[in-house]
Amino acid sequence: MAPMFQDEGSSSATSSPLQCFSMISLSPSLGSPYPWLKELKSEDRGLYLIHLLLTCANHVATGSLENANVALEQISQLAAADGDTMQRIAAYFTEALADRILKAWPGLHRALNSTKISLVSDEILVRKVFFEMLPFLKVAFVLTNQAIMEAMEGEKMVHIIDLNAAEPVQWITLLQVLSARPEGPPHLRITGVHQQKEVLDQMAHRLTEEAEKLDIPFQFCPIISKLENLDMDKLRVKTGEALAISSVLQLHSLLASDDGLLKKKSPLASRGSNGNHLPRALQMSQGTLGELLEKEMGNGYSPSPDSTSSSPLSLTPSAKLDSFLNAFWGLTPKVMVITEQDSNHNGSTLMERLLESLYSYAALFDCLESTMSRTSLERLKVEKMLFGEEIKNIIACEGSERTERHEKLEKWIQRLDLAGFGNVPLSYYGMLQAKRMLQSYGCDGYRMREENGCVLISWQDRPLFSVSAWRCRK
Repeated sequence: MAPMFQDEGSSSATSSPLQCFSMISLSPSLGSPYPWLKELKSEDRGLYLIHLLLTCANHVATGSLENANVALEQISQLAAADGDTMQRIAAYFTEALADRILKAWPGLHRALNSTKISLVSDEILVRKVFFEMLPFLKVAFVLTNQAIMEAMEGEKMVHIIDLNAAEPVQWITLLQVLSARPEGPPHLRITGVHQQKEVLDQMAHRLTEEAEKLDIPFQFCPIISKLENLDMDKLRVKTGEALAISSVLQLHSLLASDDGLLKKKSPLASRGSNGNHLPRALQMSQGTLGELLEKEMGNGYSPSPDSTSSSPLSLTPSAKLDSFLNAFWGLTPKVMVITEQDSNHNGSTLMERLLESLYSYAALFDCLESTMSRTSLERLKVEKMLFGEEIKNIIACEGSERTERHEKLEKWIQRLDLAGFGNVPLSYYGMLQAKRMLQSYGCDGYRMREENGCVLISWQDRPLFSVSAWRCRK
């Protein structure tokens, strides 16, 4: 097989590996373990893994399980949770596709997952590593705190509702800034919502300790609850308090609904379903996985329609989210700051979601590749327990079980506008602080840009997170 692959640096597209791949049929007659796969160079392997994932997803979407099984077997020869970026991401997408197939046999699926234990300590560690190693949440916290500070100028009684009270660092920083106010600090009350008592206990301890040190009158009110089950009465907003609401990566989960198993045929189901059809031949060059995907997707595969700015935006109705936003509007917060994943992972078909999530998780895996060594245990845990679980939810789940329904900023703007909120442009000073925070990571891959008074935080040119501030429009 070796002579079929072009030399590094060759400009000839006539002997591209993709042309060779297009002659290979994904049929059981190939045998196993496909020794020729081991001869692939890193770039060729990355391209072929993308091809196999798309082919496999088409088989899964059309119910062709024998062909899906053959594709999964080939992928397993190339993917590796401790390999290069494409090998790692392929490992988690493969696991997600296999999980989706297994869900057709609930007894088998439950039996294989019956001994999985999720330790709170592991979850706390993983989220801490994500917070420390990547700048996204730190930038979001800087912007959130500044928006709250500006909205609360001159207020003597401040109440903050934190819908994901998992990271005390955000509020410790705010306490320190409030203590330096010329008019003196306000009386501060933070209501923290989280489903794990241990996380809230840790939050209460850290914040109370800091408030005592700074001599700020402070109260922490924990609410142990999933966001979807939150009892609004427990928030106990008092007359005379100036209210702020902070939501970090939470609201998208409220879009989950019992929409059933959508059996709409994939728009790409006709392509590559026999494993023979491929995008036209491509020249390979070094680059990030995101660039590699751009090349592959741009030649035969397209992101879903509503990810492009030229298409009209259609909103998936969500009674639960509407109910929450109406309740928040009724509390008349002075400011509500929302941080969300800026990705389109809420498509109705499997292929739409696979394509979109390949793009965005490719960027996130590239971020870790630029920051942490491949053998880092912390990195492996973040990829498996955070990104891997999100990918599995996006790809393998449907209906109310599919909670990772990330949407683009323009859709959040629409939803909040319909709920009676008006955008509060993030201030120049807040954006300046956030930009400094981003630059402190010393990596030019991270970008930040203002859009309609909101902020998009990107890796290269791929937006990954959005931050926006809102107030009630009377």
